[in-house]
Amino acid sequence: MPNSLLVNEIFYSIQGEGTRAGRPCVFVRLTGCHLRCVYCDTAYAFHEGSRRNMDDIIEQVRAFACPLVQITGGEPLLQAGVHDLMQRLCDDRFTVMLETSGACDISCCDPRVIRIVDLKTPDSGESERNDWTVIEHLTEHDELKFVITSRHDYEWTRQVLAAHDLTRKVKAVLLSPVHDMAPSAELPGTTGLPLHDLASWILEDKLPVRIQPQLHKFIWDPLARGV
Repeated sequence: MPNSLLVNEIFYSIQGEGTRAGRPCVFVRLTGCHLRCVYCDTAYAFHEGSRRNMDDIIEQVRAFACPLVQITGGEPLLQAGVHDLMQRLCDDRFTVMLETSGACDISCCDPRVIRIVDLKTPDSGESERNDWTVIEHLTEHDELKFVITSRHDYEWTRQVLAAHDLTRKVKAVLLSPVHDMAPSAELPGTTGLPLHDLASWILEDKLPVRIQPQLHKFIWDPLARGV
């Protein structure tokens, strides 16, 4: 349907990730994802949601009276209408962030949108889905995220950063240690990586990245929805 999107949830919370962590933020979570990362903590967004009129979505976002908005999922770029939503929010002077995997084309995004691209590490189970042409479209106001589940993931990430000079290409490179995730009907789950371990590796290598504990998981239950 034109002028509508499949929406899982819209909520107001504290931004838990990225360079704006700690700030109040409105989240628009869209339904659907083509990836199945072992550590996914929003598997409910694979299928759950309802179709919402674009005007209704924007009206609900405005009602929170918060200037910072993040479009997330699932994988929001699977719905072509997301570009209209982001453009309209930018036109309304919101600061708009998009959280997307490294498996989708970001070149069509409004240039005002801050893209937070989650390149998949090997132990996610989905690194073969990364589209490396995404790197060509990154700018200095975008951010790159890597979820680290193991030393293997860390070493792979370090090599990718060096091969593409990524710490100079984007505003921030974010390394996030994975949390424990129990197996589910769709996902095998994974064991959490201690924050101490990742911090030690980064310091040892003097890697110019930002360690990213997911702040919202320290404030609320790690599996809580709507936060």
